[in-house]
Amino acid sequence: MPAENLTRAEARDRAATVTTHAYDVTLDLTTSPTTFASRTVLRFSAIPGSSTFVDLIAPTVHEVTLNGTSLDPAQVYADSRIRLDGLAAENELVVVADCAYMNTGEGLHRFVDPVDDEVYLYSQFEVADSRRVFAVFEQPDLKATFSFTVTAPAHWVVVSNYPQVGEPAPVAGGVNRNGGRDEGTATWTFETTPRLSSYVTAVVAGPYHHEHGSLTSSDGREIPLGVYCRGSLAQYLDTDEILDVTRRGFAFYEEKFAAPYPFAKYDQLFVPEFNAGAMENAGAVTFLESYVFRSKVPEATVERRAVTILHELAHMWFGDLVTMRWWDDLWLNESFAEYASTLATAEATRWTSAWTTFSSLEKSWAYRQDQLPSTHPIVADMRDLEDVEVNFDGITYAKGASVLKQLVAWVGQDEFFAGVQAYFAKHAWGNTELRDLLTELEATSGRDLSPWSALWLEKAGVTLLRPQVELDEHGTVTSFAVLQEVPDEHPVQRPHRLAIGGYDLVDGRLARTLHVELDVDGPRTEVRELLGRHRPLLILLNDEDLAYAKVRLDELSMSAAIEHLGEFDSSLPRTLVWAAAWDATRDGETPGRDYVDLVLGNIAHETDSTVVLVLLRQLTTTLDLYVAPEHRAATAASAADRLLALAQDAPAGSDLQLQLVKAFAARAVTPEQLDVVVEILDDRTSFEGLTLDTDLRWELLTALVAGGRADETQIAAQLATDPTATGERAAAQARAAIPTPAAKAAAWAAAVEGDLPNAIQAATIAGFARVHDRGLLLPFVGPYVEGLEKVWAERTNEMAQNVVVGLFPTALAGDERADVLASTDAWLESHPDAAPALRRLVLESRDGVRRALAAQEADRRRA
Repeated sequence: MPAENLTRAEARDRAATVTTHAYDVTLDLTTSPTTFASRTVLRFSAIPGSSTFVDLIAPTVHEVTLNGTSLDPAQVYADSRIRLDGLAAENELVVVADCAYMNTGEGLHRFVDPVDDEVYLYSQFEVADSRRVFAVFEQPDLKATFSFTVTAPAHWVVVSNYPQVGEPAPVAGGVNRNGGRDEGTATWTFETTPRLSSYVTAVVAGPYHHEHGSLTSSDGREIPLGVYCRGSLAQYLDTDEILDVTRRGFAFYEEKFAAPYPFAKYDQLFVPEFNAGAMENAGAVTFLESYVFRSKVPEATVERRAVTILHELAHMWFGDLVTMRWWDDLWLNESFAEYASTLATAEATRWTSAWTTFSSLEKSWAYRQDQLPSTHPIVADMRDLEDVEVNFDGITYAKGASVLKQLVAWVGQDEFFAGVQAYFAKHAWGNTELRDLLTELEATSGRDLSPWSALWLEKAGVTLLRPQVELDEHGTVTSFAVLQEVPDEHPVQRPHRLAIGGYDLVDGRLARTLHVELDVDGPRTEVRELLGRHRPLLILLNDEDLAYAKVRLDELSMSAAIEHLGEFDSSLPRTLVWAAAWDATRDGETPGRDYVDLVLGNIAHETDSTVVLVLLRQLTTTLDLYVAPEHRAATAASAADRLLALAQDAPAGSDLQLQLVKAFAARAVTPEQLDVVVEILDDRTSFEGLTLDTDLRWELLTALVAGGRADETQIAAQLATDPTATGERAAAQARAAIPTPAAKAAAWAAAVEGDLPNAIQAATIAGFARVHDRGLLLPFVGPYVEGLEKVWAERTNEMAQNVVVGLFPTALAGDERADVLASTDAWLESHPDAAPALRRLVLESRDGVRRALAAQEADRRRA
């Protein structure tokens, strides 16, 4: 039985059988708090006499009518499919069902605001969840037009992909049975969309606060702009900033793509309990509502919101106007949007160092993903929907974008975008594969891209570039070569166009005094341009970050970096040095404690907020996993003391001060350190300029809870002052962090077996992992492996992934009381037929433990 899966072969067969024309979807969102009424009229062509199926996930199907003939739902509907036999050349299918609201962030998600008890709904259909709302051919290459009609409480706002037609029509005698106020009901009718894939359609409904503007498109149309959030967040909505970034993105993309914005309006909706950062619904983009800032956040988060806004806007062309045929080419959507949004951020907004951010955040994600046992080519082999669900990863997004950046450097930006322009013009409103894009890029660049594609898009793995330098007694370079090392699992030698930078101290600053561009290919590339030169103080491979490859620093360059890392003239080479040191630590070449010293000795000089954010995350990983267990307690306590000192020395009110205070609180472990956290929370410290706002209070309180210095009494008191959705999530995390066996057992049961909403489940899992005594996690190693298949079978994909990844016992790596590798290997060996997507997630987590053990061994060898 197919259950809720769909294979690529089935999708291909169905696309050969049917051609979709139009959907008329009628929803009634007033019927109950658990289900809503759904009526679909689907018009499509087919091979006469053929059979197919339409997708639907619904608790009750009332009516199925094909070409005027009523079909018995009990006979034709099973699992997630309605069987359709004896098709005509032209067909009309009518399906009437009760569909279920979800609390998992999939399908039509229902949320009740604890502030005012109002109900908010939003749809999330990628990968294959439009079938939870209406009957549909759930695959991206069966595009159609969509006409939505929605009945909802009269005081609500309802948004879909296209503008509404006129005013909502009151329903005589209409009653709201969905919760919240009852002021009658009304019906909204929306304009018919152009041809879209079903996964980018949308319905968002509730008493959303909304603010509006407009812009003039390159074709002269006035495009309405809307920004939406829950009413209880309205005071924090910074619409002017959001629309400023949006307008800059419109102008940048319309010029680069030589194509006007393809839709009639552009709404951006910040919605509750969203699983991802955002979703590119055509003309109705949904965002994680954490991007409405109710408290002070690091500038890194503000920049990330801007990049996300531009990422989703790029999708309006690359993803919505032109869509991949099947999910093998998901990268065509995501890699392009990732590259284009970073370029737009750097060239059209105030975040001009966006490529530094990209190198620190996105590329490190790509390198990490590309070294997992599950790594895959950028053009992936997506056999079915379960494969797709776990493939929104660092390869699809960050490696793909890195490789596109490299391609642009090779063929030229003008030639690249000329090819993109031709691609949009030729394939508008259609579906494509990799070859369609390469054809246009080859025409505009004059290059055969097949060899490039074969090496970079169709093969997995990341190579390592290492300098080999020989000097004479006067410090003159007598030999310089770049060595390329390939992983055993993916032994692919790739050509790299890159720069080598030489840096020396000039007037107290580390300035570039040498620059060589060259092609690196094969296991050894001689660099004759450096021969006879005096050796620079620091030599940096892949200067300017054009290539996709890990790099190492030679011993002298690493010594110079440790001493002078804060003295670079610009942020990008400093970030590349950070990355090289981090990769060497992860790979077990250098001790974890060395990396701790490097970060704590130099982070105060870092000027880029995102780099600070990433460094603090990497510091946490190193302290928790890469320092040998016998040195961990002393190193962690010392690191917390140093973080406190750095926070005290940071400029008052600065971004650096805020990030360091948060990091110190999270790492506070000794009684004296926890005393300081208490003082900060009580506002009894001298952190001038530090805003003790609501979200910071929660972080400080959770640190005290994890340290055994606060309990349910204080959590309840804080929640009483912040009875919001964000407060409820923070309270759930704090409760799960209570350091008692009973609290951990309760958190485990709630996350694994309970019916928590997705956001509360994620918060509970995060709190469960907050421990000072890792012995609290030991009782759950057995239940984790024993429950894997049950969780995967009974929970939706998002909720199951939260459990499988979030509760894997990585924190016990190296703990003598638990052999995590052995228990994981035993499960993998005894479950060879488990779902491939589940096995992939377990294998990835296992690899994290393997890497941690290797790093711990390297740390033990430290003198």
